[in-house]
Order: sequence, then structure tokens, then C-alpha cells
Amino acid sequence: MKQSAIVQIRKMNKNFGPTVALKDVDLDFYPGEIRGLVGENGSGKSTVTSIMAGMQKPTSGSMFYNGAEWKPESMAYAQRKGISMILQEANTISGCTVAENIFAGDIASFSKFGIVNTKAMNKAAQQRLDAFGLTRIKAADVIDKYNFEDRKLIEVVRCVVEETRVFVVDETTTALSVDGRKILYDIIHRLAEQGKSVVFISHDMDEILEQCTSLTVLRDGSIIGTIEKEELKGAATDSEKEKLIEKIRFMMVGREIGNAYYRSDYDVSHSDEVALEFDNVSVGPVKNFSLKLHKGEILGFGGLSDCGMRLIGRAGFGLEKLSGGKVVRNGKVINNSITAIKSGIGYISKNRDTEALILSADIAENISLPSYSRLSKFTFINPFTKAKMVNKEVDNYKIKCKTPRQAVNTLSGGNKQKVSFAKWTAKDSDVLIMDCPTRGVDIGVKQAMYGIIADMKKSGKAIILISEELSELIGMADKIIVMKDYAISSEFMRSPDLKETDIIGTMI
Repeated sequence: MKQSAIVQIRKMNKNFGPTVALKDVDLDFYPGEIRGLVGENGSGKSTVTSIMAGMQKPTSGSMFYNGAEWKPESMAYAQRKGISMILQEANTISGCTVAENIFAGDIASFSKFGIVNTKAMNKAAQQRLDAFGLTRIKAADVIDKYNFEDRKLIEVVRCVVEETRVFVVDETTTALSVDGRKILYDIIHRLAEQGKSVVFISHDMDEILEQCTSLTVLRDGSIIGTIEKEELKGAATDSEKEKLIEKIRFMMVGREIGNAYYRSDYDVSHSDEVALEFDNVSVGPVKNFSLKLHKGEILGFGGLSDCGMRLIGRAGFGLEKLSGGKVVRNGKVINNSITAIKSGIGYISKNRDTEALILSADIAENISLPSYSRLSKFTFINPFTKAKMVNKEVDNYKIKCKTPRQAVNTLSGGNKQKVSFAKWTAKDSDVLIMDCPTRGVDIGVKQAMYGIIADMKKSGKAIILISEELSELIGMADKIIVMKDYAISSEFMRSPDLKETDIIGTMI
């Protein structure tokens, strides 16, 4: 017999102006469950959980927490009462220490007569980090020292406290490598075993089936249905899992998706012409790295966190200062991002909110910004040409918006990612450096993006694909370069027989 729900949501509605984000949503979250929430970008997953966690207020409807009416005034208030949410995007405070980030909103508990006992706060923060197995992260360090993945794990430490009864994980695993995901999985299963409730939002169906005890599907702001534990865990064979995944996808999008996500060909041929060259490059801990990327080639980069692959991608776009060597494109040395863009290089950053998008600007400005030199004539930008280009990309990627003049910061995470991808396809860049390009994107759009990447190869574009998803690398790359300890560990050519297990051993 099921226990009483920790949280009950009834007839929840949320409108953003004329946009309906939630329609009469009813949801219950129970003790000891890991409830998956799935749906396309903009389906309402993040909206309903962010309302429950005090980030925003509903237009109408009611919530009950531990049997009492629940109207959280803020995320900090909700966390103090036991409902925590870790967001998809970075949510740490730059310039502050790790300890200050962990105890943000609660630093007063370490203060006396207005003076903060930094030593006591650092000690308490380190104890929490150590308890989560994050002994390598030091509480006294400035948080900017750590990469995007480590900062997400620090957010988990901040969110999960003794009082936590409901923990919402919103697309967080897309920011984590294999070892980071294992830490998070261990945490959510430990919480469930303690009788807490975990809400797990993800686009990764294999992850959902592996980690969740039940799942609820949303589409266009409405609940489509729920798959309970018996059916979810009853799919034991590969064929049963495929049937269940296909059923879930159909519920998500209302049509058959099929299994053709990745490239179906195994043609690894490419032009002899070099599109981008790393000539004895040294950047940070990466030393004397050399590589040639050819026209019509997809080079995949994989590895664990801090293996160096991300530094190579950033160096290719001129975002990192080199201590030796050079990056060359058509005889030109790439020493900054402006030179890179002028040379026909595009870059999709994993950290889209700070490096890929101007959040305060609208969709049209973000998409068209790299193309201004092509759109302008005598400093005048033709508004009709610009609008045509932008509308084409909005349609291609099915960006959910009322108008391209809508601010990017009002979009869901997945729709933001579509914009960060669209601005480079709009510019028709000849070299694309993609760092987790499908992060936070729903299955339908992911399928379309893979089709676009395959078409890019056929048209002679040169692509560096950096990904923590081995299935993505195996499915899309001509050659996979595995990095470990800031150097190339192994290389794998595209093959129908290549498996994830072949690669994992060379990463660890």
C-alpha cells in the first residue's frame, strides 16, 4: 500500500503572458520514489518543479506539502523547509569561496556581531564535501577555480541537507561526466532509501529506465500519463526496453520517432584539405598537442572530467591563451574568438548561459549576431534578410517561442541550446567545434540535430564533437579520440562493431 504523498499538486496552471506553460496539472510525489519527469523542451517539466521549489508562482492551482497548504515564498525558504532543486544551468556565485556558495543564504549562522567565522564555515563546508566523496574540492578555494561539472556537484552539496525531503534534479546529469554521474546517482538512491522523494528530469531514456522507479510524461503543459514501477522495471530484455522507450517517446511527442538517431553510414572518408590544425599546442596542463581536422571529417573527443578535451575545443576557438604552439586555419593563426569567427569557425559551449548566449537579448539577435558582417552593407543591416534567416532557423529547430523577438532568458534550457546551435548554422560556418551540442535537448530535436551534423559532413564541413555521451560519439564521429590526463589515450575509428565498453577502459 502506497504511503501518503509528501507533495500534492492540484489543478496547476501557469501562463507567461499569452503562452500557456501548464494546464490543470495534477502530480503526487511519494516517499522512497525516484520519479522521472520526461517530455519535450517546453513541455512544463521545469516549470511545475520550479513552482514547487519556490522559484516562481503559479497562475492558479494549489499545492500541499506534508498535508498542509504549500506556498513557498522563495527557493531559499523552500530549501529550509525541505524542498530543494538543482537547476539545469550554473547557479553558483562567482568570486566567492566554495564554502560561501554552499552556505549561501545561511552565512548568518556562522556570524557573531556581524563578523563571519570563516574558519568554522570552511570546516563545516569541507565536512559536507567529504561526506559526498568530494574530498578533492576544497571549501576555502574560490569557486572559479573549479570547472562547470565540479560547480554542479558543489550545488548538489548545497541543496541536499539533513532537512531535505524532496530533491529535484533538473537535467543535471548532462553537465556531468561518468564519475560525476555516479556520485549523483548514489546520492539520489540514498535519499530514496531514506524515505525521501526524488524528482528526476532527463531526456536520456536509458538513464530514466536505469535510475527511476516511476515516470510521468508531460506534453504541451499537460500530464499525458504515468508509467509505474511494475511496468518500468518489468522491461528486462533489450527488446522489451526498446518497446517501452518507443511507448514513452510516443507519449512525449504524439508520433512515432523510430530508432534512426545517428548516422546510418560508416563512411569515414574526407577531403585531404586541412580545415583546422593544432600545431604542437600547449594550453594549461595539455602539452604539445598536435592534430589535423579535415574538411568533411567529424572528430569526436571523449574522456572523463578534466581530461583536457574541453581545453582543446576552447583553444580551437581562441578562448584559451596558449603557452606554446599555435592553432591555424587557412594559414591564419587563431589567437582569439574574433579571428576564429572571421575565419569561419563556430563554437557551441557546454556552458551556454555564460559563453554561448546573450540572455538579455532576444532570439533574433542571438542567432544573427555572428552573421552581421554578411547581413550588413555600408553598416546597414537589411531587416528583411535578417528576419528571413532567423525565421528559417527558428523553424528548422522548432524553437518554442511566440516570436523571435522573445528574450532568450525566457526560454527553457533545451530551447536555449537550440538557439546556441542555430546561430552557427545560420552563419554557415565551415568549422564547428561542438561541446555537448545536444545537452538538454529533447529526443525529437536531438534526432534533427544529428541529421544536420551528418549533412554538414556531406557538404564538407569540419566538425570537432566533444561529448560525455559515448553513444553520441560512437553514433556520429568518424574517429573518436579519447583523452586521459591531458593527453591522447587512444583512438577508435568508426565501426558497426565499436561498443562503449571498448572505449571506457581507455578513459579510466
